[in-house]
Amino acid sequence: MRDISQLPDLELALIQTELAWQAPEANRAHFQRLLQQAKGADLIVLPEMFTTGFSMDSAALAEPEDGPTSQWLCEQAQALQAVVTGSLIIQAADGSYRNRLLWARPDGSLAHYDKRHLFRMAGEHKHFSAGTEQVLLEVKGWQVRPLICYDLRFPLWSRDAQHTDLLLYTANWPAARRNHWNRLLPARAIENLCYVAAVNRIGQDGKGHAYSGDTQVVDFQGETLLAPGGQEGVFRLRLEAAALMAYRERFPAYQDADAFQLM
Repeated sequence: MRDISQLPDLELALIQTELAWQAPEANRAHFQRLLQQAKGADLIVLPEMFTTGFSMDSAALAEPEDGPTSQWLCEQAQALQAVVTGSLIIQAADGSYRNRLLWARPDGSLAHYDKRHLFRMAGEHKHFSAGTEQVLLEVKGWQVRPLICYDLRFPLWSRDAQHTDLLLYTANWPAARRNHWNRLLPARAIENLCYVAAVNRIGQDGKGHAYSGDTQVVDFQGETLLAPGGQEGVFRLRLEAAALMAYRERFPAYQDADAFQLM
């Protein structure tokens, strides 16, 4: 297990809001206003497909890798001196369409994670290409594993009890299955001995699907630290590194974990 004794605490800002249907410019303007309430955070998290809502119209809505939202995210990260992250529809360099989480750093650089598990019940697998690589990103020394919505249902893809300090889920998870969301998030935290932060949207999308929000932060024992329910807003929380380290030392279940290889 990594030595995290020198890690500083991590200040999160999670943005839960409605999304304008398939309207990137309007959504960027909306989030720009909300981001002003996130000043001082180290990591600011937006929902899945935050520029469009959960749309399958990938060919019409996809932006290039260096498109307007990528540039906008970098500008926000530099202005706020924070990592700003969320997913959107991207056409990759190989021509494929991706549900891609962009990780914009304060220095203007970008990293990304492509959603691995595509939600077939909405036909996502017909309109997007799946990612193939797990990603581990860093902010203030914290190791963060970003994942997107449906990925939550697949524990092996989330599993990394040796290195991950924070599992991060960004989502458009419908209200019809909110009970699953609220049960699976604590499970991922408990089995990985790490914090979990999850950002969902609220409101109704252009297909008539309702979203209940349930954005939350859960600690390594599955206890809820932040749960604004269905409220709109920017929700702040400080993650304590010392508490995480102390729990891992008291309860080092990772030492008995099964070895496996992802195919």
